[in-house]
Formats: sequence, C-alpha cells, structure tokens
Amino acid sequence: MSFTMHGVGISGGIAIGHAHLVSHALLEVAHYQVPKNLVADEITRFQLAVDTVTQDLETLRLQLPNNAPAELKAFLSTHSMILADKSLSEAPITMIQNEQCNAEWALKQQMDDLVEQFEQFEDEYLRERKQDVVQVVERVIKVLLGHPSQVLLKAQENAIILVAHDLSPADAIQFKRHQFAAFITDVGGATSHTAILARSLNIPSIVALQRARDLIFDGELIIVDGTLGVVITDPDKSTLAEYKLKQEQWEIEQQKLRRLRLTKAVTLDGTAIELFANIEVPEDAAKAKAISATGIGLYRTEFLFMNRREWPTEEEQFQAYRQVAESMKGLPVTIRTLDLGADKQIDPDTARTCTNPALGLRAIRLCLAEPQIFHAQLRAILRASHYGHVKILIPMLTTLSELRQAKLLLERAKRSLRVENTPFNEIITVGGMIEVPAAALKAEAFARELDFLSIGTNDLIQYTLAIDRTDDTVSHLYSALHPAVLQLIEMTIRAANKLNKPVSVCGEMAGDARYTRLLLGFGLRNFSMHPANVLAVKQQVLQSNLPELTAPVRKILSLANIDKIEPLLQKLNLQ
Repeated sequence: MSFTMHGVGISGGIAIGHAHLVSHALLEVAHYQVPKNLVADEITRFQLAVDTVTQDLETLRLQLPNNAPAELKAFLSTHSMILADKSLSEAPITMIQNEQCNAEWALKQQMDDLVEQFEQFEDEYLRERKQDVVQVVERVIKVLLGHPSQVLLKAQENAIILVAHDLSPADAIQFKRHQFAAFITDVGGATSHTAILARSLNIPSIVALQRARDLIFDGELIIVDGTLGVVITDPDKSTLAEYKLKQEQWEIEQQKLRRLRLTKAVTLDGTAIELFANIEVPEDAAKAKAISATGIGLYRTEFLFMNRREWPTEEEQFQAYRQVAESMKGLPVTIRTLDLGADKQIDPDTARTCTNPALGLRAIRLCLAEPQIFHAQLRAILRASHYGHVKILIPMLTTLSELRQAKLLLERAKRSLRVENTPFNEIITVGGMIEVPAAALKAEAFARELDFLSIGTNDLIQYTLAIDRTDDTVSHLYSALHPAVLQLIEMTIRAANKLNKPVSVCGEMAGDARYTRLLLGFGLRNFSMHPANVLAVKQQVLQSNLPELTAPVRKILSLANIDKIEPLLQKLNLQ
C-alpha cells in the first residue's frame, strides 16, 4: 500500500530504490538470570563482544580510502574512545557479577544511565552525542545476539535505501562501500553525527521519520526526496515516472553547479559577494578549498572537547588551529571560541543538571566562568594566528559586559605570550555572534566594540520564537520567515553596515539558496555555510540584481503575517 511520510531532510537529492531494513538490536534485548557457575563465562562472552567491535572499528578505520570524508575517521575514533571508556567496557561486568544478569541487559542498563546523563547537558550539540553512545552499544549487542557485525548484501541491480531506527557513522562507512542510494532513520536531528555524515557523503537523507523502520517492508520500492524530507512507499507508475524525471533534473543541476567552482561570486550589477565555509574538523578545510570558498567563516572548535573526560591541552588545540590556518594559505579563518553547555566537570558522571539547558551556562558564559580553560584556548588561537589569517569569534554574547570581560582575558593571553616571546598577530580581529534577541536589538552597540559581527540564525530563531527545534512536537513552528526573526536579522545587518563593520550570516539560512536573495536585499555581503551548499548559493548570487531586490524585500519586511511572506519570497526568487 502506498503512503507518504514526512521527516527532516538533511541532505538533498532524490533516490529511488528498494528498502533494506537495518536491525535494531536494542529492541531485542531480554533480561534473564545467569546461573552462578556460568557468570564467569558470561563475563568472557561480554569481553569477547567488546573486543570484536573494537577490532571491527579499527579495521574500518584502516580500510578507509584516501578520499573518504574527514568526518568518517573522526567518528570512528570517537566511537573507539567511547567503547574503551570504563563506563561501557568495565561497569557492565560489575553488574553481571552482582546481579547475575545476562551481558546484553547489563550493557543496556549502563547505556540508559549514560544517555540520561547526556540529556542533562545544556549544549544542543553535546546532547546529540548521546546517539554515539547508543550506536556503540548497539554494535556490541548485535555481536552478543549473534547478528553479523557488518552488513553483507547480495549484489542487486536496483538501488538500495537503508531504513533504520538510527545509523552510526561506522555503519555508514560500511554501507557506503555497497553504494547505497540514500538512508532514512526514525530518529536524529540537524546537528546529529548522522546528519553531518549524510552531508559529507552527499546522498539524499531524511531523519526524524518516527516510525519508518516499523511501517516500511524489507525490499519495498520507495522514493526518498531529501530536499523536501518526503518518503513515498510503493509508488504508482505515474508517481514513479514523475520522480525519475525529477531525479534526472537534480543530477543535471548538480553538474551545472560544479562548473561554477572557479567563477567569482558577483551579482549582475557587479557587487562582489564573499562565500565562506563552515567547518567542524581541520580536515574539512580541504572541502572549503575544493569549492573555492573565500575562507573559513566559522570553525567550530567543539570537536576537540567532545566525548572526552579531560580538556584538550593548549598544545593540542594549537596544532589543530594551526593546521587549518596553514592549509588555507592566507585566506581568512574565523575560529569560534568554545560553544559548549554546562559540562563544567568534563566527566559526564558529574555534570550538573539544568531545567532549561538552552538558557543555562553555555558558550561565552561558560568560558568566563572557567577562565583557565578560556585562557588556554585563546593562547592556542593566538599562537595559530602567526601561521595564517586567523580571526576570533565569540559566541552567544548578550551584554557588553560579557564582551569586555572576554576582551580583557584576550589581552591577558596576549601578555602571557609576549613574556614568552611567542609570536602571534598583535592586531588579530575579534568578532561576536549575534544569536539572541538582546544582542540583535543592541547590534549597533556591539558593532562599535567589535571588528565584525556574525549572525547565528539557528539560535536566533530558536530564542526569538521560544521554540526548541529539537522537540518534534513544536519543531514545525520553527521558521526563519517569522516577521520578528527577519526584522532582527535585517536590523543587525543594517547596524553593522552603518558602522562599516563586516557582517555575515553563519547559520543554516546562509546555506539555504531560498533565502539568498532575501539576505542580499537586507544588505548582506558575507555568507558562511557548509561547503556542500556554497555552489547553490553562488548560483543565486550570480543571477541576482541588487537594485531590483530593494522594493520587494522592503515589502516583505513590512508584513506581519508569515503566510503572506512565503509567496512573496517565492516571487522574489523567480524574478
């Protein structure tokens, strides 16, 4: 029976193929008692399963092709680190001994405890990392249950689409070797590792479908529209023909976009536009250069702090920042300072809880509360500035007091390096992220004390509309086109332009070609986005005439009803 499902599209394109259902081992875990004389054997069974998965992960890492996305190696290392942690490799053994329970049950109970602790983290990115714990445990339980640790499929002529409750990066590496056309999952979000991986693999992908794994049959023909976030099962002939045509058109468009790689981003009226790339790990810099990005507009430093029980050293941070600065060969590299939540103790076992995580101790608030950690990061960034065009970006500013404190700590870091005769760029530029309404409303005041501004639209939308975009029950209300959101963005751009201070947008809006002309009409000249989106945005830039955007954009800004804004935006993109 044909039906349509809607989820969150995280990687565009259209795939048509047969569903391959991935086992969800966690649902198969039963609880039973182990006779006392067999407890030692049960512990051995558990240890062998852990060893098997450890070897599988290492084998996958060693077999990665040279052109594999950089994220894959990082994800495998993260999963290996999680598996080696005592909370998963040793704590279940204690439970098996004390409760005489089976290994699967002991491991799942420990996983549930860890997931609950991750849920308490204030930072959205860090909360998403609970999925890494689940994915690692899933692999071990598959071995314990006798499932194959790797997916083995017979060669098929038709494309295969993975349907899973969730997918780990390690699984995705295995799946990529079989050239899967797409994947869809019940869970996941835009900031999950699954989403990041999907974008790096550049295959149509949809998450948050809720019950796809239960409702789709193994081998069933399905259509995945990653752009619209739509899945169609058992399509009729006319629907199938329609989507085959759309698929061909999509592939032709992608080929056209690739031809724009070396073309300068200049509007029809001759205005140059800067298109920067957002990166997660140092290896991503190669992608930015491959699509001829103007530079790195946002280097998220959180990856160095993820999934570990100790802060990275200054030297470790310096080496990572220096690698990016050198690889960009003089192009600007904007390094955002730590944007984590309230995991002040590092150890997730001791992380404090918070009733409203997004409103708690995070980003610059955390850095100011932990000056030694902030000092080490600032020193590392300053040292890296000697090897390239490095800029500093401070996240989630709310008050000028926070900014001034941060600048004082930056001066302290500079003084410490001067005493050591360590070289750095004395006139390094400092910018601030405008991602809360309070900062947008006072954007001019911030612009007077900063060298540049960067608008983080993801959080700005969330805080303006009081909507948790990770909450499925209200995520449909999350909209970049809400009149209040548009006015705050335009207000910030206008304030920066008034003072001749550079301003960029580095949230998801920057990489969505639907909003390119709107943002250009607001006066934006700097965009920063995932490398995969740069060419599509460049195409919109090349086809835009700025004088013609003024009147329709002014009309959009004057409206108070989002339903009237959307058709005007569509008309704007067609002119």
